[in-house]
Amino acid sequence: MEVQITEFDGPAIDQWLEPLSRILADSVAAGAAISFMAPLSYDDAALFWSKEVRPEVVAERRVLFGAEHEGDVLGTVQLLRAMPPNQPHRCEIAKMIVHPRARRLGLGRALMNRALDHAGELGKTLVTLDTRTGDVAEPLYASLGFEVAGVIPDYAWDPDGQAKHATTYMFRRM
Repeated sequence: MEVQITEFDGPAIDQWLEPLSRILADSVAAGAAISFMAPLSYDDAALFWSKEVRPEVVAERRVLFGAEHEGDVLGTVQLLRAMPPNQPHRCEIAKMIVHPRARRLGLGRALMNRALDHAGELGKTLVTLDTRTGDVAEPLYASLGFEVAGVIPDYAWDPDGQAKHATTYMFRRM
């Protein structure tokens, strides 16, 4: 599968709003622990991209990368640049999402590699992230050089609201 990893600016978010919303809503419906509860409507997902992510991208506090394939967006990852004044050397990975129908095809690795390359281009020396403990992405992060900093029990509810899960904080020195 030929995929292009592209940095999305404000107009690109507008252009790709429908597939971005579909990726988010469908991933939450499939059980992805990405801070949303199911069911997440496409309208609410669109509000997340247009009202939360887009302004941060335009203000250069966040970078959004998308995995494009045959005129569709199948995955995203965000690099949070806006850190406290005493942490200018650090950035954070957020919302690494691959549409359920496109998983296990290498998109997550390609997205993460692009985000890590960009962190290096920005001169960052530390990248952090958190993920649901035991999630399918955890081994991917470890294979990319992330180390476990710690685990917090009962961190968040699963999207279906049936149980709380732990989260694993991870870091990678660049």
